[in-house]
Amino acid sequence: MNHTLPAAASQGSIENAAGAPVRSPRFSKRSALAVLVCWLLVVFDGYDLIVYGTVQSSLISETGWGLTKATAGTIGSMAFLGMMIGAIFAGRMADSWGRRKTILGCAIAFSVFTVLCAFAPNAAVFGGLRLLAGIGLGGLVPSANALVAELVPTKWRSTIATLMMSGVPIGGSIAALVGIPMIPAFGWQSMFLVAVLALVIVVPLGLKYIPETLTPGSEKDTPAAGFGSLLRAPYLGVSMLFALATIATLFAWYGLGTWLPNLMQLAGYNLGSALTFALALNLGAVAGSVITAWAGTRFGPIPTAIAAAGVAAVGLSLLLVSPPVTVVYLALVLAGVGTHGTQCLIIAAVASHYPDHVRGTALGWALGTGRIGAVIAPQVGGLLLAAGMGVNSNFLAFAGAAAIASLLLAAIGLKIKRTISQGASNV
Repeated sequence: MNHTLPAAASQGSIENAAGAPVRSPRFSKRSALAVLVCWLLVVFDGYDLIVYGTVQSSLISETGWGLTKATAGTIGSMAFLGMMIGAIFAGRMADSWGRRKTILGCAIAFSVFTVLCAFAPNAAVFGGLRLLAGIGLGGLVPSANALVAELVPTKWRSTIATLMMSGVPIGGSIAALVGIPMIPAFGWQSMFLVAVLALVIVVPLGLKYIPETLTPGSEKDTPAAGFGSLLRAPYLGVSMLFALATIATLFAWYGLGTWLPNLMQLAGYNLGSALTFALALNLGAVAGSVITAWAGTRFGPIPTAIAAAGVAAVGLSLLLVSPPVTVVYLALVLAGVGTHGTQCLIIAAVASHYPDHVRGTALGWALGTGRIGAVIAPQVGGLLLAAGMGVNSNFLAFAGAAAIASLLLAAIGLKIKRTISQGASNV
């Protein structure tokens, strides 16, 4: 079976904001199926990311591994460290070796190592397996987004990229929903065994439906793409700002995702109630994916991302005043809409701003360096709690990160507008 899309069927003459020619493929039925499979893989990616937050209390109290809040935060960071490695290198691999191989390889890796977490005999092995799973988790998203950007018409690229990322909070919502009955009935190990479904169902679908969008020999017709190309003109300034904005956004999103159930238990709620708060956060993120997909198409990904990050900061700030439980749910929904919506829009903006031959590398750069925020957030959350600074210290840190992201995105918008204005004046 030929898994490579013919170049003649996928290319058009549309230009991006920087004036470079980009592909404008027809959105065929086969392309739609490939996008659907990629989305299903992102759902499992999201499940595997959030599942640690659902079992964290059980690992501390039931395993006998001697975990404290600080060491639990360290283990939580291991997957994000792996994601940083995976995102950086998989984006470059996708541009060099092909999207299809990279996507499927990452999916197999995170599924296998997540399943093995259920059999970990101690904290060190568990943390190592989470690191290895994280490499696959981190590599999947930039690779899948690079492929999807080349399968859909240019006018739908921002919308589809944003909707694609709805898979992350949907997966997180599934983790919270599944955890409520499964952890008491079957133990924390059962949560990691769910990942076998990706291996036996979705990966085979990927082998059948995911095509290769890079045609043989096409790399000879384009300049060499590497991280060095992102760190010189005309991309240096905007590449650094995208990285910093992603660091701040992922600090807020994954810090909250890792610690929220535990934070709510510390605030006096039982495990079931704490998991429903995590569900509210993730359902808000799902809604955020849809809302920001519409708003990003109407108003542009950068202006919408600025507003979304502001919404996240406001939602998280509401939690500082110990509001009634109804307001807590509302605040978490707003936090989900804002934090995840911002990240979706950053991905859409990167996918639209950079040309084809460097798109996967650019997505890997933004998401890979951005994982620094995801790596340090669980650590910071644990250290703040261990230092006796209370639950609100976490909410304040995450709200501050969202506000910083909004400011950095405003700087990106100004820089892109200035670049376009300069380009127009040189015509």
